[in-house]
Amino acid sequence: MSDFDAIDSLLASVGPEAALPAPEQRLRLREAARLSKAQVARALGVSPSTVTGWETGRDPSGEVRTRYAYLLEGLRERLESEPEPEPVVEPEPSSVDEVDDVGDDVESLGSPEPCVLCGRPARQRVAGFAQHLDPAECEAEAPAVAPARTEKVVEAPAAPARTEKAADAPPQPAAARPSGAPSAKPPTRRAFQPPRPEPTDLVTHAVRGALAEHHGDIEAATAALVKRAIPDAMRLLDESRKGARYDIIAHPWIPDVLRKQTAKGADQIWEARPKWTRRELPPGEHEVTALDINGAYLSALKTHLPLGQLEHSTGFAHDRRRAGVHLITPPVWEHEDVLPNPIGNRDEPGPLWVTEPTLRLLQRLSGPKYGLCEPPEIHESFTSGATENLLEKFRIALKDARDAAIADGDEVTLEYVKAMYSKFVSTMGESNYNRELYRPDWMHIIRSQAFANLWMKAYKAHDEGLAVVRAMGTDELHVIGDWRGVFAEGRGVTEVKVKDTYTAGARAEGVED
Repeated sequence: MSDFDAIDSLLASVGPEAALPAPEQRLRLREAARLSKAQVARALGVSPSTVTGWETGRDPSGEVRTRYAYLLEGLRERLESEPEPEPVVEPEPSSVDEVDDVGDDVESLGSPEPCVLCGRPARQRVAGFAQHLDPAECEAEAPAVAPARTEKVVEAPAAPARTEKAADAPPQPAAARPSGAPSAKPPTRRAFQPPRPEPTDLVTHAVRGALAEHHGDIEAATAALVKRAIPDAMRLLDESRKGARYDIIAHPWIPDVLRKQTAKGADQIWEARPKWTRRELPPGEHEVTALDINGAYLSALKTHLPLGQLEHSTGFAHDRRRAGVHLITPPVWEHEDVLPNPIGNRDEPGPLWVTEPTLRLLQRLSGPKYGLCEPPEIHESFTSGATENLLEKFRIALKDARDAAIADGDEVTLEYVKAMYSKFVSTMGESNYNRELYRPDWMHIIRSQAFANLWMKAYKAHDEGLAVVRAMGTDELHVIGDWRGVFAEGRGVTEVKVKDTYTAGARAEGVED
């Protein structure tokens, strides 16, 4: 590119932004053209949740805005040049009743076909068979069938499901199938169709592409991959969520306790980050081993995350089917001499807002198995229906890619994967780098889970006879004793590696930073 080409490109970038129709018009144009959100997302290089945001009030910017405006204008011109087809309303997926293989098997029909369940006209085809998606509509018209011949089929709610109640909603009854009717369950895979790529393949292809683009230059390829880690992580999340049982809300209403108090300040959530050093050591000098906990944030992706918009409640009751943030009065901690306080170092007494992992850790430690403290007092909460496995496929894909990279000595993939999960966690709050997901509650919960995991490792060391000297952040644990009899050594996410060894005297003041 010449100097003048670069200037022309720069001038073009500061020109007026492309005009966009109103959000409801964007939705109408896409539905009238019978395009799915996934199709639009793939064409524009974004996620389906981003398209949802554009159709409910958010606006894209930069080059993607220009391409989106071009798409919408093209759809408008095509639709105006021919009779407008009947809009297709995409059924909202049920957070609970949607079976794992729904995915892209539901398609709309241009003209009705007989339902395989009741024989009446249906406008949707599921797994290749026409049927009603609303079980109430189908049952109201269906002839009597023998109760012995029943089989669950794909269902969709008649009205949009309240996603935040997903984990609490009771399962819907299975719809009946008349004797002799073909099964709605598809074969394992259609003939001559290539299998859908695994989420891990996205990581492999990205690394290969970057190395090819930079002619094998490892440093340049690594830098390029780290730079694009956030959009790539969101693409991997979307791929791992296909056919998922639960739906999520990517941009819910957020209570004030989760909003920053000032432009550069913090919100009111206490993450319980440990910053603890033992006051007294056993007599004499000791060899202290500083252990590094591998993949702390990667492991913390397995945690109870709220699915939908947080709802307010008051009182001491805690529903373990829900998750969120809680205003509590923490219990008195009387073991500071040998173990860190589970809520971290806190100067001010009284109630504070904590996340789900911190609350559950305190409740666990107050139970009969541990008996280390009294239960915390819960004053009020903001919670939603939750699941611990929301990010599990995403986590497993990153873990598998990380394990393979370690086995192969592939530092490019290792740095890329680390950037993906660390930046995914750090930018899902108020960040200009990730506009596809705004869940500061998730960010705090995942961080707190990492801190809770470190605390449990400190307790395990103490319980196995090691002297815990220091616990810091998410991944630093200093111990005295034969730690290899307690923790496995290595680079895997369930293993630890040695960060440092040093000699300490009888008091913690002798511990080196």
